[in-house]
Amino acid sequence: MPGGDQEPGRYYVGVDVGTGSVRAALVDQRGILLAFADQPINKWEPQFNHHEQSSEDIWAACCVVTKKVVQGINSNQIRGLGFDATCSLVVLDKQFRPLPVNHEGDSHRNIIMWLDHRAVSQVHRINKTQHSVLQYVGGVMSVEMQAPKLLWLKESLRETCWDKAGHFFDLPDFLSWKATGVTARSLCSLVCKWTYSAEKGWDDSFWKMIGLEDLVADNYSKIGNQVLPPGASLGNGLTPEAAKDLGLPAGIAVAASLIDAHAGGLGVIGTDVRGHGLACEGQPVTSRLAVICGTSSCHMGISKDPIFVPGVWGPYFSAMVPGFWLNEGGQSVTGKLIDHMVQGHAAFPELQAKATARCQSVYAYLNSHLDLIKKAQPVGFLTVDLHVWPDFHGNRSPLADLTLKGMVTGLKLSQDLDDLAILYLATVQAIAEAMARMSKVGKVVLPRLQDKRYYDKKYQVFLKLVEHQKEYAAIMKGD
Repeated sequence: MPGGDQEPGRYYVGVDVGTGSVRAALVDQRGILLAFADQPINKWEPQFNHHEQSSEDIWAACCVVTKKVVQGINSNQIRGLGFDATCSLVVLDKQFRPLPVNHEGDSHRNIIMWLDHRAVSQVHRINKTQHSVLQYVGGVMSVEMQAPKLLWLKESLRETCWDKAGHFFDLPDFLSWKATGVTARSLCSLVCKWTYSAEKGWDDSFWKMIGLEDLVADNYSKIGNQVLPPGASLGNGLTPEAAKDLGLPAGIAVAASLIDAHAGGLGVIGTDVRGHGLACEGQPVTSRLAVICGTSSCHMGISKDPIFVPGVWGPYFSAMVPGFWLNEGGQSVTGKLIDHMVQGHAAFPELQAKATARCQSVYAYLNSHLDLIKKAQPVGFLTVDLHVWPDFHGNRSPLADLTLKGMVTGLKLSQDLDDLAILYLATVQAIAEAMARMSKVGKVVLPRLQDKRYYDKKYQVFLKLVEHQKEYAAIMKGD
C-alpha cells in the first residue's frame, strides 16, 4: 500500500491463514494494531502423510474474522485489504468449483496442505532429472512444493480431479482471486513453490520433462500466466460479492498476496529499528535474518546477488523484497513437533487439568514446572541423559532429506509430569540445535562458560544421532 503522509483515520485489514487457524488484524496508517480476531479451520488426515483442507471452509473463516475486526469502524475509512496464507495447493474446476484431492471423492476437501507428503515417489523422480530449475531450490526439490503434488494428482486422480481441473492455485492466490475475481498470481508463490522465474518466466522443458506437458499446452492458464509482484493492486479491488461476505466496502484495494512466512519475513526484515538501541540499526537490510516460527519454522535472508547453497531454498528473485534475492532455510515441523510430543505423552491429561486450574496454557505450566524441578542446576541440564533428533517429518534444510525420521534416546519407564516436562525441554533444545546448524554467521550471544560446555556436548550428541540413523538405514538396506 502507498506510504507517505496520510491523514488520520485510514485503516487496513490483513488476513493471515495459518495451518490451524485464520487471523485478521486491523491496523492504522502508522501500522498500529487496533483489533485482532482468530478462527480455527478444519484439517483432515484421511491417511498417513495425506493432509487436506477446504477452500470454502477457509474463506468462511476469513469472513468471520474480518467482520469482527472492523466492527464499529466507519467503512469509508478502510482503504485496503491483504492476504497471506500457507503454500497449500487449491484445486478448482473450470467453473471455479472445488474438486476432490482424495480417493474418497470428497470435493469439499479440495486443498492438499503444504505439509502433505503423499508425493514422495513423484519428487524423487523430479529430482533425478537434475533439471536446471532445481538449482534455485537448493539443488533438491521438496515434497512440500507444488510440482510433485500436481504430478501425484495426474497419476492418482486422473478422472476425478486432474482431467476436470481448470485452476490450480496456491492458497494465497486463491484468496486474492476470491476477493477480486482476478486470477493473476503473486510472484511470491510462483517463484518459491512453482519453479517460476521472475526474470525468465516458466521453463517449458521442466514441465515436459516431468510429465506435466499439458500445463504448457494451454499457456499455463491453469497455474498462472499473469504474474504480479506482492503488494500490487489487483483488478478493480474488492468485488461486491466478496465485500458482502467480508463486511467491507466494495472497490477497496486488494493486494497481490504473500506466503505466510514471507509476510512475516517482510515485516521483520523491513521493520524500522531506529531508536531501540539494536545492533542492526544503521546496517543494510541484507544483514538481517528473519526467523518465522509456527507449525514449521523458516529462516529468511535477502541479498543483492544470488547465493546458491545446497539444501537451502532459493535464491528467489523479488519473491519477498523487490529487487533482492531471497534464501530460505527451515524445519518442516517445530510447533507441530512440540504439540506432538506433549500431547502424545501419558501425563498430558494431568497437565491439561493442572494448567486449566491455573488458567494457564499447557506450555506456561510446563515452563514453571521445569523451574520447580531443576533445583540448583540450570534448567537445561535436566536433559543430560535425554536427547531428541527433531526430523519427525523429514529434514527441510540444510540436509534436504525427507526420509529422515525423529529419534529419542534416554527414555525410562516413568510417565509422570516431570518426565513430560523434561521431554518437552529436550524437544525445544533439539529444535534450537537444528536452528544453530543454519546460523553460523553473525553475532552470537553465548551462555555462561560452564553452560556452554554442556550445550557443546549436547550438540555433539545431536550430530551423532543423525549419523547413527544413516548407519542404521545402511545396515537395513545391506545384503
